[in-house]
Amino acid sequence: MRAFAELMERLVYTPSRNGKLRLLTDYFGRVGDPDRGWALAALTGDLSFNAAKPGLIRALAAQRVAPELFGWSYDFVGDLAETVALIWPEPAVPAAAPGLGEVVTTLAASGRSETPALIERWLDALTATERFALIKLITGGLRVGVSARLAKTAVAAMGGRDVGEVEELWHGLAAPYRELFQWVEGRSGRPVIDDRTAFRPLMLATPLEDGELERLAPADYRAEWKWDGIRVQVAGDGRSRRIYSRTGDEIGQAFPDMLEAITFDAVLDGELLVARDGVVAPFNDLQQRLNRKRVTAKMLADFPAWVRLYDLLAEEGEDLRPLPFDARRSRLDAWFARVAPGRMDLSPMLPFAGWPDLEALRGNARARSIEGIMLKRGDSPYLAGRPKGPWFKWKRGPLTIDTVLLYAQRGHGKRSSYYSDFTFGTWREGQEGWALVPVGKAYFGFTDAELVKLDRWVRAHTVERFGPVRAVAPELVLEVAFDSVHRSSRHKSGVAMRFPRIHRIRWDKPAIEADRLATLESLIEG
Repeated sequence: MRAFAELMERLVYTPSRNGKLRLLTDYFGRVGDPDRGWALAALTGDLSFNAAKPGLIRALAAQRVAPELFGWSYDFVGDLAETVALIWPEPAVPAAAPGLGEVVTTLAASGRSETPALIERWLDALTATERFALIKLITGGLRVGVSARLAKTAVAAMGGRDVGEVEELWHGLAAPYRELFQWVEGRSGRPVIDDRTAFRPLMLATPLEDGELERLAPADYRAEWKWDGIRVQVAGDGRSRRIYSRTGDEIGQAFPDMLEAITFDAVLDGELLVARDGVVAPFNDLQQRLNRKRVTAKMLADFPAWVRLYDLLAEEGEDLRPLPFDARRSRLDAWFARVAPGRMDLSPMLPFAGWPDLEALRGNARARSIEGIMLKRGDSPYLAGRPKGPWFKWKRGPLTIDTVLLYAQRGHGKRSSYYSDFTFGTWREGQEGWALVPVGKAYFGFTDAELVKLDRWVRAHTVERFGPVRAVAPELVLEVAFDSVHRSSRHKSGVAMRFPRIHRIRWDKPAIEADRLATLESLIEG
C-alpha cells in the first residue's frame, strides 16, 4: 500500500497534467504486477467493493473515537477518508501492513459480515497517509485529478505506444492487466481480443472559440446538427451485440429495445435519443432510461430508444476509420439504404454556402431542442480523442437566470475546506405569498478567488445546519447559466436544469429582484 499511497498523495498535490503523467508513468514502470494493475483499475473506475461503503467506515471510526469528537473533526476537515485517516488511534501492537493486491483480492472474496474486521485490521496496520489511500480505494472516492484517459496515456507512454491502441484493447482485457503491461513493455506480443464488436475510442470535437470561425474555410467543412442525447457506439457482428457509452461502458442492458435492432455486422457512431414517430423527445425523457438496472415494459413503451447515426467505423470487419469523413459518410449512406436497420436513422447533413448560413441555422437550434451545430472536415480520418482542428462543436448560447443562494456544502479533495457546492432557488407565489423554492445545484463556474469570498460569505450568513449542509440567509444572488430546463417530478420545484453553473455573483443585486419560477418554466423546451 505504501507506493500506492505515496502516488495518491503526490497526485493530489501536483496540479499540472504533465506532472501527473510523469508520476503515473514512473509508478507503472517501478511497481510490479499485480499491484500496478489494481492501481490502474482503481484510477480508471474499474474497481468496486459492494461491502465497503462510507457508512461502514464511519461506523468503525465511531467505535474508536468519541462520536462528538468525530463529528467536530469531520465538520472541520470536510472529507471522510481524511478525517478517519487522521483521527484513527495508533494501536499498541501494529499488525502487518497489507499490500495493494492483498487488499483488492481479499475484499473481493469477502462477504459483508467479514469486511468490517478486515478493514479495521488494515487501518490499525497502516500510517495516516496509507489509511487515507485505503479508504479512498475501497469507497471509490479517488479524486486525484486523473482521468481514465490520462491513466491509459501513462501506460502507453511506458513503451512509446499510442494511447488509442491501449484504449482499443482495454475493454477486451480484465484487471490487473498483466497482458497489457507485458505488451507495452515489449515482453510479449499484442494481446488477442475479440475485436469485431470491441469498443473503438470515439473521436471528439473541440469547442469553437470566439474568432475561430473566420480562420476556417467553409469549403473544407461539413455541417450537421448536434443532437441533445448521449453519444454511443453501436456494434454487432451477427453473433454479439453491444452498445457503448462515450467512455466505453456497456449500456445495452438498459436498452434492450436497441439491442434487438442490432442484426448487422458493423460498428456505428451515433446519438442515443428517445424518439416518437421520428420526432426527438427532450433530453429529460432519455434520462428516464439511463442507468436503469431493470427496464419495465411501460418504460419501453413510454420512452422508446432511437439512435441517430453520425458515422460508420467498420463494416463486415473492414476498419473504415482511416478513410476521410466524406468517404465514410458515403459508405454510411449506402449501408443504411441497403440494411435499413430498425430504431435508427441518419443525422442529416446541413447544406450551406458560407458561415452566415450556418449562423442563421444555429440561431434557431434552441427552438428545435437541438444543442447546436457540428463542423467536420471532409478529409478528416476518424481519430481517437479530441484532436484540434478536424471537428468543432458550435453550441447554442447558454440560458441564464438570477437565483438566490439557499444552501451550501463543502466540496471534496482540494475543496474539502471550502463551501463550494451551492443550492439556489427562485421565487414562487403560494398561499402565504412569495417564497423561494430550490431549482438547482452548481459547484463550478467561479474562480478560486471568488470561491474564497463565497466560502467566507456562507460562514458569516449561516442560519441553520443540517449535518454537512448549511442553510444561509437568502440574500445573495447568483446568476446561473444552464443549457436547458425540463419538467421533473423528482424536484420540489417541478423543474430540472441541465448543466447549471455559476455565471456571475451578483453582490450588487437585492434578492427580491431574483427571477420567478414562472420565468424558468417559460424556458422549458417542447
